[in-house]
Amino acid sequence: MLQSKGYAVYANSKVQTASPAELTLMLYEAAIKFCNIAEMAIEKKDIQKAHDNIKKVEAIIEEFQATLNHKYPVAKDFDKVYTYLMQRLVEANIKKDTKILDEVLEHLRTMRDAWKEVMRVTCNGSKVGMS
Repeated sequence: MLQSKGYAVYANSKVQTASPAELTLMLYEAAIKFCNIAEMAIEKKDIQKAHDNIKKVEAIIEEFQATLNHKYPVAKDFDKVYTYLMQRLVEANIKKDTKILDEVLEHLRTMRDAWKEVMRVTCNGSKVGMS
């Protein structure tokens, strides 16, 4: 119990001290984690756990959509991708289909990796117009 409480304090501190870019990366990582958990739950026929974790991924995607900065043209493209992912997540949840979740995971990993690259480039002194 103390160990989990200590981890919760650490995790909360990590979130509170993270930059917006780091928070975005944490959200991508969480979405991937929850999607993986949902896949495993489907394979184990734990329908409620699968549903709960797919809903967590949906909530993260909704947050990404809500915080898009539409002054940049690329936001429209991201909005379309997020809308597509939401549609696929709903379908995966209804059908309890791991193949659809695999597709969503592939997109999330690609987006996460691209975000990591943006962070790497911007931290090395190059300028990228992301804010």
